[in-house]
Amino acid sequence: MEYNFKEIEQNWRKFWQDNKLYKVDIDNNKPKYYVLDMFPYPSGAGLHVGHPLGYIASDIYSRYKRLNGFNVLHPMGYDAFGLPAEQYAIQTGQHPAITTETNVARYREQLDKIGFSYDWDREVRTASPEYYKWTQWAFMQMFNHYFNNETQKTESIDSLIAKFETEGTTNIKANCTEELSFTSQEWNSKSDDEKQEILLNYRLAFLADTFVNWCPKLGTVLANDEVTGGVSVRGGFPVEQKKMRQWSLRVSAYAPRLLNDMENLAWTDALKEIQKNWIGKSVGAELVFATKTGVEVEVFTTRPDTLYGVTFMVLAPESDYVAQLTTPEQKAEVEEYIQATKKRSERDRMSDVKTISGVFTGSYAVHPLTGEEIPVWIADYVLAGYGTGAVMAVPAHDSRDFAFAKHFNLPIIQVIAKNEKEVTDTADWTESYDAKEGIVINSELMNGLSVGKASKKIISYLYDNKIGTKQTNYRLRDAIFSRQRYWGEPFPVYFKNELPYLIGEEFLPLELPKIDKYLPTEDGKPPLARADKWAWDTVNNKVVSNNLIDGKTIFQLEFSTMPGFAGSSAYSLRYMDNKNNDALVSKEASNYWQDVDLYIGGTEHATGHLIYSRFWNKFLFDIGAIQKDEPFKKLINQGMIQGRSNFVYRISETNKFVTYAKRKDQKVDKLHVDVNIVKNDILDTEAFKNWLPEYKNAEFILDEDGKYHCGSAVEKMSKSMFNVVNPDDIIEQYGADTLRMYEMFLGPLEQAKPWDTNGIDGVHKFLKKTWNLFYNNNGELNISDDKATKDELKALHKTIKKIQEDIENFSFNTSISAFMICVNELGGLKTNKREILEPLLIILSPFAPHIAEELWQNALGNKESIVIARFPKFVAEYLVEDSIKYPVQFNGKTRFMLELSASMSNKEIEEIILANENSKKYIDGKTVRKVIVVPKRIINIVIS
Repeated sequence: MEYNFKEIEQNWRKFWQDNKLYKVDIDNNKPKYYVLDMFPYPSGAGLHVGHPLGYIASDIYSRYKRLNGFNVLHPMGYDAFGLPAEQYAIQTGQHPAITTETNVARYREQLDKIGFSYDWDREVRTASPEYYKWTQWAFMQMFNHYFNNETQKTESIDSLIAKFETEGTTNIKANCTEELSFTSQEWNSKSDDEKQEILLNYRLAFLADTFVNWCPKLGTVLANDEVTGGVSVRGGFPVEQKKMRQWSLRVSAYAPRLLNDMENLAWTDALKEIQKNWIGKSVGAELVFATKTGVEVEVFTTRPDTLYGVTFMVLAPESDYVAQLTTPEQKAEVEEYIQATKKRSERDRMSDVKTISGVFTGSYAVHPLTGEEIPVWIADYVLAGYGTGAVMAVPAHDSRDFAFAKHFNLPIIQVIAKNEKEVTDTADWTESYDAKEGIVINSELMNGLSVGKASKKIISYLYDNKIGTKQTNYRLRDAIFSRQRYWGEPFPVYFKNELPYLIGEEFLPLELPKIDKYLPTEDGKPPLARADKWAWDTVNNKVVSNNLIDGKTIFQLEFSTMPGFAGSSAYSLRYMDNKNNDALVSKEASNYWQDVDLYIGGTEHATGHLIYSRFWNKFLFDIGAIQKDEPFKKLINQGMIQGRSNFVYRISETNKFVTYAKRKDQKVDKLHVDVNIVKNDILDTEAFKNWLPEYKNAEFILDEDGKYHCGSAVEKMSKSMFNVVNPDDIIEQYGADTLRMYEMFLGPLEQAKPWDTNGIDGVHKFLKKTWNLFYNNNGELNISDDKATKDELKALHKTIKKIQEDIENFSFNTSISAFMICVNELGGLKTNKREILEPLLIILSPFAPHIAEELWQNALGNKESIVIARFPKFVAEYLVEDSIKYPVQFNGKTRFMLELSASMSNKEIEEIILANENSKKYIDGKTVRKVIVVPKRIINIVIS
């Protein structure tokens, strides 16, 4: 019987699916283990071979934990909302749900072919109303809660209202947009609308004016990762900074917890560092600079020790201070600069250290310590969202302030020196002295103090003189939660007197309405404004026609939809209980599954998805909806599988192609070629002619072997580079088990590595060799129940130990090598014994489940699936050697090998070695000074 992988894999996938072997329920008799992949956005292109890398790794680990007696939850779903589907809908007029369904079907087909052990009964799709009902529910809870800075947790907005009614803002320590002050009497005298407006200042989900990445061409707000170089990633359209009234989530309130709680997570130090930098804790002082106009500018600084070195101030172009401080003479220049800044994203402004630009406001601030006037400038290297949007510039000790001062010829005063001898003329400086160590100079109140002592002293002085206070700030900002798109979760919100109110929870989900076009309206409103029925009847609690809006009982619903991260922030929780219509997740399910034990996905989500998921999870924990305040216990970022591109070389202005070796002799155009018509860097020239019409009449100047040898390079896998490899093609030619093992064999899971199909034959041959342990050369089953030999047991248990250690350490590439060595050894021993082959299949099954299941049931005759077998125990005694091969040395030089019993004493070894005929030849009348025996290692005879 031959190894017919196509038939085998198809049969067993159907068997697993029909018997629901991967379906999992709560089982209090088993320990749980939750393995999760970052779920995909189903694009029309489908999967390429780089996509399944993490999925294969998580599948191996899931199967391994199941074999070790764990109740494994391993689900999969789809991040189904998104801008690509909407843009396709705009181009074709086809509803995005249709496109998404088609793409999901394609992904499912490909995932199934690879043989993943997903419990498909738990599938979720973010675009399904049954799913986004709970995204809407979570938003409503955030709207109805605020963050108590004193208790460091979320609490009900009703409890805040109760405090306002009895105490006003006295003793209120709530996270808010703006510090407010009012008495209980003032609160109680306010109208309902006034109270609602005030509460938006405190709600965890709130409406506020904020600067966003606005893309006029797409008609929507974009996230930072959807913008690059000032244009949209999707379509390359210009993006500008625009102030808009948007929904936001008060993520910044959780910054201290998000930072501190990382210490308990089994994440890499590199990933933790990325999150720490994004959260960006800064300890310093907040102080006030007065101006002649009466405006007081608040500034946050992490270097109060440099206060005497302030020679100018800089405002963010978006700062509210700009309008207050710009003089009439400077107004035109300032407005022109602001318009130019709008075309640059915040990310571009932060990363661009070469471009220096700015404009003077015309106003001066008063230095709080010296009383000197300092000019107030505007520059785009200052961001409105960090601190107060205003900075005190200390050019001597900050690189960007230094570059700005040099460019605009502003004063530079040194106030920190390494020591008293290091004081120099700043006019000769070519860069700033940014070190946080040294002594303070030119600073009346701090001269001679170290930086640390100076900071403490000046902060105390600022506080005592009511100029400033000690302050801790975080770079992490509130998440903008509105998108002016159609294909996203609708907000369960209607507007009364332009203020937001929630529909009742019992009326969720609020489903997307039908619209005729997916573009913004002609007057710039989001696509939902096109809906004929998008008003809320508060009496009958249902969606009704917009024509019925009366401002009394029927009101307009929110036109914006939620962003992509809304649906992906809590999907790990929904998997635990995805059929529950009464709760996001039941208490029972949350108590049992608790959190994700292993999460695998790309590092590109470190500052977006992971931050938002952690925030979302902590919020739900605070309100008692779930049991753990962190969602992902262990997280692994798989490396990228890069494409291996091939190139052909066309002689310029001709249709002739020369090979890689001959390209240097010609003026050539280097062109990407489809890697699927290249094998071992040799081009199929006939296939090339049929590839694209322009190459139909191509001519080739071949190498001496009569072949066309291409050039190659490792690049990102991309359709534009023609280096995309479809896993379907690999599976068709070699099988899914080969694909799974080869992807693991390419290199360490967490490292980037190039895809090279040239090496896949070796893995496929290994599977054939494994097959041949069970069947003889005539294709006949050849299994023995004889007792295994010591050498066979040694080969097996050495491999069991290695595979177990490798899987626990996610070193899957070395596991494949260990399997190959083992099968070669067993083949050499002509092993066909059940005692060896049965455990070998079990440890192989997480990697190559199809061939393992086939041989387990049809060759070995087991009645139950290998999926529910038990991982074999490693027995150390099988690795203990009965005899040792000793290198025998004379004066440190090895002369021969001698095999001796492992149980011999050093004295016995000495006697045997001196009596050995080979030893006598080397001693030959010389004096034996010493015999050194290193047990189980080496024998050295010292002679003279």
